[in-house]
Amino acid sequence: MASSCYICILERAGFECELLSLPEDLSLAAIHELLDFMASHKGDVPAIVGTERELIIKRVSGVADPYRRLKEESNAVARALLPVAVRFYDENEDKMEALVRIAAAANSMEFGVRGHEFDNRSFSSVFEETLREDLAGDLDALKKLLAGSSKIFYLTDNAGEVVFDLFVIEKLRGMGKRVVIGPKAEPILNDVTADELREMTDAEMVPTGGVVGIYLDRINPEARRLLFDPEWLVIAKGMGNFETISEFEGSLKGRLIYILRAKCEPVARANRVRRGSLVARAYL
Repeated sequence: MASSCYICILERAGFECELLSLPEDLSLAAIHELLDFMASHKGDVPAIVGTERELIIKRVSGVADPYRRLKEESNAVARALLPVAVRFYDENEDKMEALVRIAAAANSMEFGVRGHEFDNRSFSSVFEETLREDLAGDLDALKKLLAGSSKIFYLTDNAGEVVFDLFVIEKLRGMGKRVVIGPKAEPILNDVTADELREMTDAEMVPTGGVVGIYLDRINPEARRLLFDPEWLVIAKGMGNFETISEFEGSLKGRLIYILRAKCEPVARANRVRRGSLVARAYL
């Protein structure tokens, strides 16, 4: 874990305490508990420490879903912007690249990441431009992998973003592919949960767990089976999935695609891009 990760994890804890309007004594209790955990887990992946931060905040505050209001707002913003993505897809001759770009651009919808400025209102004004940003990764290799895969395990990330993911998934299913969606089993950060997703789609889904990213010690057994089944292509959205899956990605070689915005320096460096870049990379 990079030194900047510690600062980011703490700053996000502060963001969440403010989001919940916690009184000072409870904020301090949460921060002190998080500091103790960080001191005793120095070698852990940031997403794992982030998971513990979320559990601490929820326990101290008594709020099961600190991001509930922001998630609802993000979904509303995304629904309003969906026609922009639909038009972009319809007007693009390369349909597969259009889908990848929509999925990548949508990963901008993230709160509380140090150095990544985002709010729902401003995203509306830049979304169309975001769809046309430079995209880091070998698109030809990625499109070939997508075209040749009949089964896809699609690991979702944030609320709001998932509105666009569902459009992408609908088009992939229209191409004859079986797509199983992997949302969170319970609230964690602003990630979409299985219960929330069931209100948005009747698509097949297998919840992954209640942690940031994919933590193999705490994953739903059925999700683990799909993850390691060689017949399934895995699409992993977002930095949490990247941070955790990159720890065991060798087991998924040749059938793994990362799609994200590299919102922090350590993730950007690991992907050999500038911070803020959109990334769509097949692990081959």
